[in-house]
Amino acid sequence: MAEQKSQETSTPEPIYDPNRLLDSLIRKLKLKNDAALSRALQVAPPEISKIRHRRVPVRASLLIRMHDVTDLSIRELRDLMGDRRQKYRMGESFIRVRPL
Repeated sequence: MAEQKSQETSTPEPIYDPNRLLDSLIRKLKLKNDAALSRALQVAPPEISKIRHRRVPVRASLLIRMHDVTDLSIRELRDLMGDRRQKYRMGESFIRVRPL
C-alpha cells in the first residue's frame, strides 16, 4: 500500500500547453508581448494567437524557427510545451500519392 501511495504522489505527466512554450520564449528573448514574439519569429501575429487559443498546433517549421532564434534544442522546446512523444507519425491526410 505504501508503494501505491508513493506512485500516486510522484510527479504528474506534463500536460500539453503551448502557452508555456510561448511565455518561455518571451521571457528568454526579453520581449514584451506576443506581437514582439511574432516579429522575432517572423510569423504573422494571428498565428501566435491561434496557437495560444489552441486552434492550430505548433508546426514543425515554427519549432525549427524557434530553435534558430533561441538556440534551444527541439527537444527542449517540445518539453516546454509538454510534448513528450518519442516518435512521430504522419496521418494519412498528410501523405499524398500521385497517380501514375
